[in-house]
Amino acid sequence: MALQSINPATEDVLETFEEFSSDQLDQALERGAQAFGEWRRVSFDERRRLMRGAASHLREKKARLAALITAEMGKPIVEGEAEIEKCAWNCDFYADNAERFLQPQSVASNAAESYVAFEPLGPVLAIMPWNFPFWQVFRFAAPALMAGNVGLLKHASNVSQCALAIEKTFRSAGFPEGVFQTLLASGQQTEALIDDPRIRAITLTGSDITGSKVGAASGRALKKSVLELGGSDPFIVLADADVAAAAETGVRARNQNTGQSCIAAKRFIVVESVADEFEQRFIDGVANLKVGDPMQRETQIGPLARGDLRDGLEDQVRRSVDEGARLALGGHRREGGGYFYAPTVLTRVTPEMAAAREETFGPVAAMIRVKNADEAIAIANNTPFGLGANLWTRDTERARSLAREVQAGSVFINGMVASDPRLPFGGIKRSGYGRELSEFGIRELVNVQTVWIGPAAGQGSAGPGAE
Repeated sequence: MALQSINPATEDVLETFEEFSSDQLDQALERGAQAFGEWRRVSFDERRRLMRGAASHLREKKARLAALITAEMGKPIVEGEAEIEKCAWNCDFYADNAERFLQPQSVASNAAESYVAFEPLGPVLAIMPWNFPFWQVFRFAAPALMAGNVGLLKHASNVSQCALAIEKTFRSAGFPEGVFQTLLASGQQTEALIDDPRIRAITLTGSDITGSKVGAASGRALKKSVLELGGSDPFIVLADADVAAAAETGVRARNQNTGQSCIAAKRFIVVESVADEFEQRFIDGVANLKVGDPMQRETQIGPLARGDLRDGLEDQVRRSVDEGARLALGGHRREGGGYFYAPTVLTRVTPEMAAAREETFGPVAAMIRVKNADEAIAIANNTPFGLGANLWTRDTERARSLAREVQAGSVFINGMVASDPRLPFGGIKRSGYGRELSEFGIRELVNVQTVWIGPAAGQGSAGPGAE
């Protein structure tokens, strides 16, 4: 089966790759297993040196790598450069902090000495999406490799050039052969990879439908999995909010990466007393977004990554309008080539409409009016997802209280939801389980090992509760 790289701005085929054969996959798995035996014993100092080398390589090649992102999935070039810089930051963050995060922790017990150690698990299979083709890989790879694991990447088929460039980044930095490998594999080959005993853990970023399948397969194989899935993030604006700041941030929160982000704000839940002002400011902001060639630095909205994604978004907007939503802006394809869809604002949306009920992956914002904060929280939680949430109010003490009522992995008060290496990232409900980033993320892919040394003075050789 061929894997095609297609420029979504022009619909030109950039390159075609043949997926790995069963033999090639077996060889890659064996290289990973062999590499793990050596890599797990490499000192933190050496891992740190190599990871900083990866950060340097990313910064040195930023222009070329960002252009590759733009060519393969249509991200505006300025955002592509920011993505590469963020990957470098993540590499530096874990180079600086991994040893501290994984330091053994002494625990008082009936032993002469007891402690908890954090040991690597082995080869980790990473199944990654196309929308942040570098960041979502480095989000897993930097902590996993610093912990002593090795990585095998099964990337989205439409960003195979990015996938190979990531492998080259680690090799150029000096990482040993087999410590990080890209597998040009199809979705049909994934279950066999999960089942293979050489794979010790799985991490996935993707849709909730794919997450259900990967989670089930991982469960059957009795392997640890971390799932970061879809989202339908609420953007709550209360009556006492700074409406101008909220609207300005909301435009960016919905339309970053052409709206193709799990943590993009999607449902704008606004108290009636400020709804007219917020909607008008928001519509004006969206109307001023520059749509066009993503290689041009002034472009803010590029094409969607694939034609089928545009078709699906178009269908969601059509069904929402049929259900009674008002089309305030956009709602159509752009003329000419490429998978462009005009930035769109839907008002008078109600919770049962498609634009509110489903995850919209593209530049479409749904405006929902509510009477008060209690109704806003109730509607925010009325979703199968629970990834991120935005809450706007001038009363930060009230915001702290309301944040506890929001069913989401992250709540950003008076700001835009974003991932940050210093903070844990992940969701609840159908947005997945487990955490990435921070000290919580690096500990997801290790063996939390209890070590008991005894006997303590005056005790026998048996541990507590022994029979």
